[in-house]
Amino acid sequence: MKALSKGYNIVGLSQGNLIGRGVVEFCDGGPPVKNFISLGGPHAGTASVPLCGSGIFCILADDLIKSEIYSDYVQAHLAPSGYLKFPNDIPHYLEKCRFLPKLNNEIPEKRNTTYKERFSSLHNLVLIMSENDKVLIPKETSWFGYYPDGAFKPIVPVRQTKLYTEDWIGLKALDEAGRVHFVNVSGGHLGISKSDLKRIIVPFLVDEASVKSIVMPGCLDFHAQSHKITIGNK
Repeated sequence: MKALSKGYNIVGLSQGNLIGRGVVEFCDGGPPVKNFISLGGPHAGTASVPLCGSGIFCILADDLIKSEIYSDYVQAHLAPSGYLKFPNDIPHYLEKCRFLPKLNNEIPEKRNTTYKERFSSLHNLVLIMSENDKVLIPKETSWFGYYPDGAFKPIVPVRQTKLYTEDWIGLKALDEAGRVHFVNVSGGHLGISKSDLKRIIVPFLVDEASVKSIVMPGCLDFHAQSHKITIGNK
């Protein structure tokens, strides 16, 4: 990828943030990622099936999916199952969930220092949380905050989580170096005004003219054009 050889930025939207982090942590020999801007990312997981609703069908579907969420079939066929984390079923989550436990280096006997080294090499990590986000449960997952193991309350702030204090992925190192930016905006999931976009996001994309940007909003399709890659929803 010669066009990205000098490095590039990632802008992640919702679950696209986890794909972007996977690129940073898992890919060998790729060009460096400079700035990672995350809008509404379920970084610590989510405790509810996303994008359904509160109707009776959604309630029934939610209950059905929850009962089988860590089965091999659901893990292989439902993308959000890879980052659903029910605090009252942590042992099952760590054993059967195929994606997030690896991404967050949560499994003690399988922790990979390379993931930590790669993630902590970012120049800037911008974590944007929407104040009225009703899709991510809890919304603080956008900042790596989450529920304690075994309970749905209280919400544990990011700097009190084990992921941070034991620095499983290098988040603490980044933060102590002044390279993590926690941003709170008004609005719902992925809601951000043009003025906030220009004020918060654009400065991290224009600092270096030679650095390209990659937008990761969805999860399925890759389209490459003029050195910009968009992952879109179907």
